[in-house]
Amino acid sequence: MKYGLIAGNGRFPILALEEARKLGHEVVAIGIEEEASGEIARLASKTHWISLGELSRLIEILKGEGIRELVMAGQVKHVRIFSSIRPDWRLAKLLFSLREKNTDALIGGVAKVLADEGIELRDSTFLLKPLLAAEGSMTKRRPSSEEEKDIRYGRRIANALAGFDIGQSVAIAGRACLAAEAMEGTDAMLRRAASLANGRPIRLVKVSRRRKHLLFDVPVAGVETIAVMRETGATVLAVDAGRTLLLDREEMLRQADEAGIALCGYAPEEGE
Repeated sequence: MKYGLIAGNGRFPILALEEARKLGHEVVAIGIEEEASGEIARLASKTHWISLGELSRLIEILKGEGIRELVMAGQVKHVRIFSSIRPDWRLAKLLFSLREKNTDALIGGVAKVLADEGIELRDSTFLLKPLLAAEGSMTKRRPSSEEEKDIRYGRRIANALAGFDIGQSVAIAGRACLAAEAMEGTDAMLRRAASLANGRPIRLVKVSRRRKHLLFDVPVAGVETIAVMRETGATVLAVDAGRTLLLDREEMLRQADEAGIALCGYAPEEGE
């Protein structure tokens, strides 16, 4: 089967391409020039490069390659999406039609334009199902009763924030929210929380946005997350099972065990 992959920044597109190669899939990568690593060219069967805003060019590439199914992998910095983008005529028309100028509306609009051209936008995790977080404890150490209390509190707050499209992670200590993630990302949020914790252990809680789809903005954690948790005194990572990618999963869990960090997955629930 032949697929298309729009590559943003980070490890996500690299891992998706590696996994696709293992499964024998032919994947054509479309790298976003402002974001993607040149490494994608080594892993993809073929690589094209486009700038942010070139929707017409994207469709031309996909049709020229005979691609009917497409995934998005990797991040595009939020500040670029609406402030730095230089839209072509097709994307400009779409942007003008949006009632709300946010990422949900934009990707939904792009998905509709692609569908009208006979191209289906699939979930970002489509090529990475083995890397999704499982339900329950994934490390040797399970959360303590005190940590579980912080996790439950943190999931209520994180789910509320995710519903407003603000962020997907919070840092909790003693049933108090030390910091909530916004555009700065999880690592910066954790370091900010550490400056406010006064030595108290931090619990990192990540949730997925309450959408039925996982077309984009899938929560991601990896070895770098564990490194920052060690640096900032975070003892627990709680995530949504089946909706969170654990990049370099085996190494991540090994390092978490080495640090005594508990990593656990929780079944996502509407209105939690």
